[in-house]
Amino acid sequence: MSVHKEMTLVTERTSFQELDNVVFKPTESKPTSKWYISMGISLFALSLGVVSLGYTFYYGIGMWGNNNPVGWGFDIINFVFWIGIGHAGTLISAILYLFRQKWRTGIARFAEAMTIFAVMTAGIFPLIHVGRPWLAGYLFPYPNQHNVWVNFNSPLLWDVFAVSTYFLVSFLFWGLGLIPDIANMRERTTSGIKKFFYTILSFGWRNSNRHWQHYEKAYLILAGLSTPLVLSVHTIVSFDFAVSVLPGWHTTIFPPYFVAGAVFSGFGMVATVLIILRKVFDLEHIITKGHLDKMAKILLATGTMVGYAYGMEFFMAWYSGNTFEQFVFINRAFGPYAWSYWIMVACNVGFPQLFWFKKVRNSIPIMMAIVILVNVGMWFERFVIIVTSLHRDFLPASWGMYAPTMYDIGIFIGSFGMFFTFVLLFVRVMPSISLTELKAVLPGSQPSHRHHE
Repeated sequence: MSVHKEMTLVTERTSFQELDNVVFKPTESKPTSKWYISMGISLFALSLGVVSLGYTFYYGIGMWGNNNPVGWGFDIINFVFWIGIGHAGTLISAILYLFRQKWRTGIARFAEAMTIFAVMTAGIFPLIHVGRPWLAGYLFPYPNQHNVWVNFNSPLLWDVFAVSTYFLVSFLFWGLGLIPDIANMRERTTSGIKKFFYTILSFGWRNSNRHWQHYEKAYLILAGLSTPLVLSVHTIVSFDFAVSVLPGWHTTIFPPYFVAGAVFSGFGMVATVLIILRKVFDLEHIITKGHLDKMAKILLATGTMVGYAYGMEFFMAWYSGNTFEQFVFINRAFGPYAWSYWIMVACNVGFPQLFWFKKVRNSIPIMMAIVILVNVGMWFERFVIIVTSLHRDFLPASWGMYAPTMYDIGIFIGSFGMFFTFVLLFVRVMPSISLTELKAVLPGSQPSHRHHE
């Protein structure tokens, strides 16, 4: 790799010592006023969610806007949304690592952490959706005195295994990558309490050649395990819909459509938070415009795939000749929820097309606006898929309209509060950038072999 290309990964500050100081600064210095303000907003949002959940636990899920025929409302919409947010972390870390894409180094650690927090947030919604979360243990196949056994024919059970496996492997992948940096923090700190915890969390890391050999092997194995999970998790989530016989859901395009949409929304959320992070913690020379440019190109590609899937859904509904299927898609585009459909199309297909222009990709304010719109559009995609397919049943006598209550909205806001609270705490206590990988891409850090004429 040439020096010019390397400099797009890390600019200006190129010394190891300066990188140490910049990366560890948020964990070693006192929190800034910006951090306290952000944490206050996040905790306020989280408290709204806790209060709404408290009312739900006391009175039951009748407090929500779910009805007949719309039995799945904000709870499953938010579940699919947050699982999608968690996709970008494993994609950036595992797949790009296997393909030796060095531009991932500045953003991989943070994306991995976002995966963990997004999956934790997503896991709340199926639990509260069942109405009796204390019975959620029966979703796992284990012998019990009630002789209750799980139904392996149900895609809802496949979700349990897919999401839990994805979370476990992603957590191990993230935790393993942290070990060398935690050992570095152990050597830097002067606090006895911090040194005690860092010593435990570094698992005796001594930076020896033997440790690095084992580390590289384990990291590669976990990357290999994580890669198929990127495809499997949202594929299985899509089976919650695709294996049904409901018009609008019963379609074979859902698995690749959901995976592309998950990567799209995941990259949108990673870009959203990274743009803020690089500004607040003075990381513009580490999380460079080159990183954001590449992320914008991935958003453009996946957004185009999602747009293709939207078009193919209409084509298949028309080509099938199925009256009910055709009605569902006409109703989506021109029915009572048409406003949500066109918000989805505009945010997911229209605005990302601006990334064809380099000036747009290099403009941080414009990119920030677009990636926020991407997340808005992807949430509305899940709303459109679930609500517009359910609210018009086969019989007109079964038709109904869905409207969320303030408790639905409160839990939704609380999920963002939970997610960003975890993010802010992570930035404070752990290095949000992989220092060991970042040093490997510094200009001059790798031996070069020049041929002399």
